[in-house]
Amino acid sequence: MALGEFDLIAKFFKRPVRRAALGVGDDCALLQVTPGMQLAVSSDMLVEGRHFLSTVDPARLGHKSLAVNLSDLGACGARPLAFTLALSLPKADPAFLEGFARGLLALADEHGIELVGGDTTAGPLNICITVFGEVPAGQALLRSGARAGDDLWVSHPVGGGIGDARLALEVFRGQVSLEGRDFDAARRAMELPTPRVALGQALRGLAHSAIDLSDGLLGDLGHVLRASGVGVRIDADALPRSPVLASQPRALQLECGLSGGDDYELLFTAPPARRGEVLAAAQALGVGVARIGELQGEPGVRLVDGEGRPLQGDFPSFDHFLSA
Repeated sequence: MALGEFDLIAKFFKRPVRRAALGVGDDCALLQVTPGMQLAVSSDMLVEGRHFLSTVDPARLGHKSLAVNLSDLGACGARPLAFTLALSLPKADPAFLEGFARGLLALADEHGIELVGGDTTAGPLNICITVFGEVPAGQALLRSGARAGDDLWVSHPVGGGIGDARLALEVFRGQVSLEGRDFDAARRAMELPTPRVALGQALRGLAHSAIDLSDGLLGDLGHVLRASGVGVRIDADALPRSPVLASQPRALQLECGLSGGDDYELLFTAPPARRGEVLAAAQALGVGVARIGELQGEPGVRLVDGEGRPLQGDFPSFDHFLSA
């Protein structure tokens, strides 16, 4: 029996809400924000062929669709509350929808965030999620708070690093060859990112600024530098690398670490006096953090190696309209 729009919603996405005043099933959802909190809102769109491959497992796609939005809440230190889902589908395929909903809602349950509404329509596969979170008034982590003298930090999986998602993409493009477990590990990084929501909340009061890594470290960092009016010195050899990426040629390591997107780790700045607290907060959450540079008063980006020697190279980040 063919699935209609409202059958689809009822079967795969309608759930009772516990914190929202009203969820799926009416013209609007109703959210109740805790007194003294500000509402944090962010939207991300994922388009087949641009953000994900047609061969991706539906459950992994559901996970990633929400994860990239939760990562934005993490970057501002917000606690997740609710989200909406706008879904364009070529057809109402129950097998795809079951897997997609399972991955999406499993991550939602992990972070205590509720699906409260959205829309479905027929068309090319396109996923748009809007997340809502709350953060104590005046305590949100912003791009504009970085200060000269701050340490520059990046989060990463314990025992791993950043850049693996870009490495997996290069495999799919036919530019790199990985086999067996190495390819599985890189692909997992690309398709199942871990949003650093808890770390973002722990950094409130410690970090001066933060952003999540979606389009590449240097590109995303550029937003912070411009908003804060500062520059940076980065030790490229301090970038955390997984064993898989560390086994690749140095040029590829730098390209993946500095230009690669889809990491969804937190890049943040904090005063040197808080180093111990930053490390303790990350350790308590089972997250790795690496200090990779220092903010400076002079604008610009200065890349150096572990010996302090300048590094030359072009490391462009992803742009939806300028990138191939």
